[in-house]
Amino acid sequence: MKKILEVREFDRISCNPDFKEEKEYKYLPEHIFRDLRDFIHAFTGSEEHADALEFLKISCRRNVGDIISVNNYVGLIQMQNGFQVQVLPKIDFGSDSNNGSEETKRVFLRMLRSMEDFPRKVFNDANLRMDRMPLYEIFINMYLQEVRILVKHGIKSDYAARENNLNFYKGKLVVNEHIKQNVAHRERFYVRYDEYLVDRAENRLVKATLQKLQSITVSAENQKVIRQLLTAFELVRPSVNYQKDFARVVIDRNTKDYDMLMRWSRVFLLNKSFTTFSGGHNARALLFPMEKVFESYVAQQLKKVLADLEWEVSTQDKGCYLFDSPRQFKLRPDIVITRDDGSRIILDTKWKSLVNKPRNNYGISQSDMYQMYAYSKKYKTPEIWLLYPVNEEMRDQPDISFDSSDGVNVRLFFVDVANIETSLQSLRDRLAADRQPRR
Repeated sequence: MKKILEVREFDRISCNPDFKEEKEYKYLPEHIFRDLRDFIHAFTGSEEHADALEFLKISCRRNVGDIISVNNYVGLIQMQNGFQVQVLPKIDFGSDSNNGSEETKRVFLRMLRSMEDFPRKVFNDANLRMDRMPLYEIFINMYLQEVRILVKHGIKSDYAARENNLNFYKGKLVVNEHIKQNVAHRERFYVRYDEYLVDRAENRLVKATLQKLQSITVSAENQKVIRQLLTAFELVRPSVNYQKDFARVVIDRNTKDYDMLMRWSRVFLLNKSFTTFSGGHNARALLFPMEKVFESYVAQQLKKVLADLEWEVSTQDKGCYLFDSPRQFKLRPDIVITRDDGSRIILDTKWKSLVNKPRNNYGISQSDMYQMYAYSKKYKTPEIWLLYPVNEEMRDQPDISFDSSDGVNVRLFFVDVANIETSLQSLRDRLAADRQPRR
């Protein structure tokens, strides 16, 4: 298997061999470090794609040299030379648990399942050898399981227009061509007809994706599955014009089995990512912004925890503006809960590790507090919650809240993403017990 450098969010990477054994840095050989640096510069300032400096920051440190810092984007970058940089999230498992990469990947993949573009149907972490598979191979495996489901249901066929010079009549005679080609062959008919074929845009894209994955996967298990699946697409030509075939794809009631496959075929065929960033010829990148992953995961799990209550849970609510005349500066809190009595609770997720330093406001951004204050006033509710991932430093902290003199109360809650159900059940109990009078 090709070499992989595994890092966590906010780790720093150096190519200085003097720091190869230092815990403060992850080490890359200079030529690979240079490739990664070139990859960052290749997308800096691009108007079409996100700036690579959003997730990889280049700096220089005295006595160390160039440093690449990893921001809160998680996933995998594969360089042209085959070397992979795998970025895992920083997840706190508590002092009694193993915080190894396998467990981190399991939790991270559960979090990804909450995202709309992730193949949650086929995800079963018990079936994945996460200790042996890098993230990219896991994503390939999931795509293959989606294709397997499609083949089991039956790949779709469609009518395609054909023209041919046949020994029998079918369809419609193409008079000009018939006269031109069959003056001396009266037994033939040049006709145009429709034929029911599996050679349609969706199948061509799936076959092209399978062939591409076959050329890049280094997993023997994935290679075996690809070979098996390709036999179901023997009568299908692989797509040679991806953009043209993607433009022909229409997902409706009859083609719903292709919905997730088409999204992931875009990822693999066009080197797209789940950010606005896209890879190019120098590397493949499959990156997820942890802020969005955390928000999606908490919202999904919170809906389950509150399912038995007659409470309405909405995400990315768009009902209020900061200014009403004219209506400008739309407010969009992550989660809005409306209780059965009409009272509302605003919850906003922040993927950030706080610190136990009250004098420094625990590391809470001042702009975030301004935002919470605006939510409280415009949604007319004193109940505002900021949800952060738990970390070792804040795990056993008592309740932290901030009260204004005009009826705004911002409370903190630390979500244990490794034990999400238990953690959000605790939040549910507090929300149910803290009903406030309507304003």
